[in-house]
Amino acid sequence: MAPLQAAQPVMRLRLIGQMDAWTVASQSVLPSGRKTRALLAIIALSRPRPVLRGRLAELLWSRRLEEQARASLRQEIHRLLDALAPVGVEVLHVTRDHLSLRPGTVWVDVDEVMQASTEHPASLALLDGDLLEDLDGIDPAFDAWLVGERERVRDRARTVAESLLRPDGDPDAAIQAAQRMLQIDRAHEGAWRALMHAHAARGEHGMAIQAYERCRAALGDLLDVAPSPETERVLQAIRGRSTSGTAPTAPVERAATAGALATPAEHRRDHRGRSGARVGVLPMQLIGTTDEEAHLAPGLAEEITTALARFRWMFVVSSNSLARFGAEQRDEAAIRDAFELDLLLDGTIQRVGARLRITVRLLDLHDGNQVVWARRFDRQSNDLLSLQDEIAAEVVAQIDPEILRIEASRIAHRPATDATAYDLILRAIPLIGRLERGPFMQAGEYLERAVALEPDHAAAFAWYAYWQMFLVGQDWADDPRAAMELAGDLAERAIVLDPYDARALAIAGHVRAFMHRRLREAVTLHDRALSLNPNLPMAWALSAIAFAYMGELAEAERRANRYRRLSPLDPHAFFFDGFFVLIHLLKREHETAASAGRAVAQMNPGFSATYKPYLSALGHLGRIEEAQEVLRRLERVEPDFTIARLLATTPLERAADREHYAEGLRRAGVPETARERQRRQAAATHDAAE
Repeated sequence: MAPLQAAQPVMRLRLIGQMDAWTVASQSVLPSGRKTRALLAIIALSRPRPVLRGRLAELLWSRRLEEQARASLRQEIHRLLDALAPVGVEVLHVTRDHLSLRPGTVWVDVDEVMQASTEHPASLALLDGDLLEDLDGIDPAFDAWLVGERERVRDRARTVAESLLRPDGDPDAAIQAAQRMLQIDRAHEGAWRALMHAHAARGEHGMAIQAYERCRAALGDLLDVAPSPETERVLQAIRGRSTSGTAPTAPVERAATAGALATPAEHRRDHRGRSGARVGVLPMQLIGTTDEEAHLAPGLAEEITTALARFRWMFVVSSNSLARFGAEQRDEAAIRDAFELDLLLDGTIQRVGARLRITVRLLDLHDGNQVVWARRFDRQSNDLLSLQDEIAAEVVAQIDPEILRIEASRIAHRPATDATAYDLILRAIPLIGRLERGPFMQAGEYLERAVALEPDHAAAFAWYAYWQMFLVGQDWADDPRAAMELAGDLAERAIVLDPYDARALAIAGHVRAFMHRRLREAVTLHDRALSLNPNLPMAWALSAIAFAYMGELAEAERRANRYRRLSPLDPHAFFFDGFFVLIHLLKREHETAASAGRAVAQMNPGFSATYKPYLSALGHLGRIEEAQEVLRRLERVEPDFTIARLLATTPLERAADREHYAEGLRRAGVPETARERQRRQAAATHDAAE
């Protein structure tokens, strides 16, 4: 491809709706492969920042080993370059570490939407579909990222469109503003009310009532709810006006538009008055098993039901209740309607020689019974009770984050203005895991809204405390001490509100260990969390690091291994797997620590905590060149890191562990103090000038 010469865009890229790309001569340059398209989309949506290769590999091949993922990425880069060759100039900038689009060379429709304003709202019309609506299902990590990006674009468009819904405006302008809002969010009740009121003001009572019917259909289809009392009151006022010929009263006029920005408390939850996923468990189907194993089908289903019930945010319907639907000719639609289910777990048990093959699936009943998770277990059948317990534990540990992902994806299509605390939590969780500063701060705003909206919602307080831990750990807090105090208050409030919430207890334990160095109190909370839910991977991982801080490394490693066995592909593995790096460092297993650090650092290059024990291990091994590269990556995330800072903040209890950690960092070239860092920077500047 020729070097860049054009100052004007030479390529147009459409990301809203079905993806498309073409040159200024209208020649299509859209890559044929879905992964190649996804690669281009990630780079385009990340502008103006370049994207790390490791981040791209993680988003598109999260279930592959690092080397396999990077090899696949290299192939897709070549395919993308070939697809863009007809552009004639270099629009994709590729380096050893990053990929980016050359500034000014590509027009992207999302940019136009993000730049819309109340003075210039016309570009909102571009948002006539979902972002990248033909790229769902490429990879779980990509899907989670895409949820956040869709939310970011729609929230911006919704903010601008809502500002145009003025209660006292001209009816023609009000209709135009309402239609623009509904194009962005078809379930926005405030816009429907504004449309009803505007048509009524023009004397078009039939069209106003028709708008109500369309509103009712949209809410039913998208949210499975009925119109709110405000909307019903507007309808009654319009019907009264159509028969009496009198104008609606001022309060009704205000009701038509005020709800565009607010929703009554009684309408915050869905029509069942609940928040959380509703999951059903069917009895397993037996294939070629013996009479001795016949009890395993209902037994395993019941064990999974019991284990799922320990997760406080799920509503579980047992296999006994669903048994009559377990025949071969089952009706998933009837199951969904009879029990108001969101998801259904089923499976088969098959004998294969001396072993049992157990296959378990999770179906999304709101998405055409699509299989959203599946796992096969091949085990010896000599101890059926142990096999039942083991499989149930792994199943529930792995579908917990999968269901959270599915729920988050659904919530992303609902109006943020009508969100419950549960909705806001689900919006926040994917953004926390990305650890990109802008989306991360947005997650904090969602969680702050959640605790204010529902001050008795334990999970909201727990997740907000979890967010505060990353805020401090990433060195993003303006006032770290205040953030630490707030995290403690939030965590304590969570366990007071719900002392049986295992996740809240685990988070509270880590706050006390990591932030307040009250390690024995932390262990007590972790053990209570595990007694309530022994299948919660987070509780095993966070309790492992508490024991590592105390120097009890054998117990720390045992608990960390239990976490990994339960959830080998955990979405927060970038955090939890980092604990292995510290454990191996403290055990003086430097080679293993460095290898683990190398692998974990690729999962989320923006997470600073992993780099530190990895650096120390490299220092002890004398691998200075690799250490310098890792230090540069750490300093991009946490530029003020020093050994003195680590020693002032680390919860490590044993002096020998603290010194071993610090010595490895010294050998790796980490500055001892901030003053030493300044001296180095000044010397480097002087050398460059010379």
